[in-house]
Amino acid sequence: MNSEQFRAAAHTAIDQIIDYYDTIESRCVVSNVSPGYLKPLLPPGPPANPEPWADIQSDIESKILPGITHWQSPNFLAFFPANSSYPGILGELYSATFTSANFNWLCSPAATELETIVLDWLARLLNLPECFLSTSKNGGGGVIQGSASEAVCTVLVAARERYLRNLAAVGKSVEESEEIIDNNRSKLVALFSNQTHSSTQKGCQITGVKHHAIKVSGSATENYILTGPLLREALEELTVKGLHPFFLTVTLGTTATCATDDFASIVPVLMDYPNLWVHVDAAFAGAALILPQYQHIPAPFKYFESFDMNMHKWLLTNFDCSCLYVKSRKHLLDALSITPPYLRNPFSEQGLVTDYRDWQIPLGRRFRALKIWFVMRSYGVSGLQGHIWNSIRHGDSFAQWVRGRADIFEIVVPPVFALTVFAVKAALREESNRLTKAVYEAVNADGEIFITSTVIDGIYAIRVVGGGLKTREEVLRRAFEIFVSKTEEVLKAEGTDKVNGVSDANGVAKVNGLNNVKLGGVNCTAALKQGVKEAEQASIRGG
Repeated sequence: MNSEQFRAAAHTAIDQIIDYYDTIESRCVVSNVSPGYLKPLLPPGPPANPEPWADIQSDIESKILPGITHWQSPNFLAFFPANSSYPGILGELYSATFTSANFNWLCSPAATELETIVLDWLARLLNLPECFLSTSKNGGGGVIQGSASEAVCTVLVAARERYLRNLAAVGKSVEESEEIIDNNRSKLVALFSNQTHSSTQKGCQITGVKHHAIKVSGSATENYILTGPLLREALEELTVKGLHPFFLTVTLGTTATCATDDFASIVPVLMDYPNLWVHVDAAFAGAALILPQYQHIPAPFKYFESFDMNMHKWLLTNFDCSCLYVKSRKHLLDALSITPPYLRNPFSEQGLVTDYRDWQIPLGRRFRALKIWFVMRSYGVSGLQGHIWNSIRHGDSFAQWVRGRADIFEIVVPPVFALTVFAVKAALREESNRLTKAVYEAVNADGEIFITSTVIDGIYAIRVVGGGLKTREEVLRRAFEIFVSKTEEVLKAEGTDKVNGVSDANGVAKVNGLNNVKLGGVNCTAALKQGVKEAEQASIRGG
C-alpha cells in the first residue's frame, strides 16, 4: 500500500468508523455468535498475493462485527464503561504512525516528556496530593500502564523489594543480608478486603507472596468498606503468626458495589506499621475526583505510596490508559531498573531524563500520552467534568426509579458513582436470589440492553452502570421499563418450572468468594443457547 492508496483507504476507514458510531445504538449490544464462529469464515492461511483494501474492509462488517460486543453503545450497562472518543482515536492513529518502543528518553524525547506533563495535568485535575507530582521534592510522579491490574502488579514488586531491603539492612555482611531475605521472603503477605478486585490476588500469585482478604460487611444503607479497626485486627493477627504484612490495596470504587474504603481511619494504623505500602485502586471511580464535590477524598493519599486510575474507563480515553502515581519513584527504580550496555546513553547516565522502562514490567511502551493530550485539549476541563456529572446524574435518576418500585425491587447498597445495585424483592433471600437471577437472564436474553450480575454476602444482585459518551437519561428510562416488564413477567410465571424460557435457577456461584459476574450472551431474536450463557464468566473490570 503506497501513500495514495493509504490516503484513499484511510478516508474509507474513517467513514466506516463514523458510520459505526452513528448507528451503534441500533445494533444488538452483545454478539450472538457461537465459540469458534470465525475460523470457518476465514481461509486456512494468508493470501499468496496482495488483496485490495476494499476486500479487506468489507470483511470488517461481514466477519468481524458479528463477533463484537458494542461497549460504546448506550445500551451497554454492564461491568464498568470503557470509554472511547474521537480525539482518543486520533491519538491512537498518531501513536501508530510514529511507532517507537520508547523504553528510554532517547527513543523519542517527546513521548517521555509529554507523558510526564499530561500526567501532572491529570494529577492536579484529580486533586492528588503534591507528593504525586513529578516536580515534588520527594521524587514522585506518574506513569501510564496498560491496566490497573498491571499497575498493582508493578507496585507489588516495588513494595516487596522495599520491605525485604529494610529487613536486610541489619545484616553485617552481604551474605547475612541475603540470608535474612531468603528466610523472610516466604513470610510476606499482602492484604485487601474481600471486595477488592481480584487483580491484587493475581499480582500476589505473580510476585510469589501470600495474600489475606479482610471480610467487610455492608447493607442497603452502608456500603462494603474497609476500615482502620478491621485493618488493625488483621495486621495483628498476621504478625502474631510470624508473617510480614507488607502491602495493602485500598479501593475507591470497588468492583461489585463501588464502595470507597475509609481512608481516614486507615491512616492512624499506618503509624504502627510504617513499612506497609498502601496502594489506592481507583480504576473506575477515580475519574469522579475531577468534580469539586469529590475533591476532598484524596487528602489522606499523602500517607499512601501509590494511586492508580483508568482514564480508559470513564474519562473518554481509549483503552489502554491506566495512570499510576507513586510517591517515590526510587522504589520502582530500585526494584525494576536494569541497564545493559545497549541501553546506556549520556542523558540517562547523567540523570537528566526519565526512562519509563524502569517504572513498569515490560521494556517497550507505546506513545499513549498523545491520546490523553488530545482528549484533554478537545474536551477541556469543563467537558470532562460535564461528562462525569451527567453520568452521575443519570445514575441517580435510575436509582430513584428503582426506589419508586419498592413493591418489586430492593436497593442492595447505596447507589454511588452512577452505579445501582438492586435485587428483586422477596420474603426470603433464597427466593430473591432465584427471582433476581431469572430477571437478569431474561433481560439479557431479550437483547435490547446488556447488564451484569454480582454476588455480595450471598445476595444475588443486578448491577446497572452507564457512563458511556452516548448514555442518555431516556436510554436508562427504557432500561428501567425493561426491568419492570421482565420482573412482572417472572413474578406472574411463579410456580412454573420455567420463567420466560429461562430454566429455574437455584444456587449462586462465587468466584474467589466475591464479585461473580456472569455474561449472559444475547440473541436479539431468541433466548440464548444454554451453553453460551454458561461459557462466559469474567470479572466486572476487564483490566
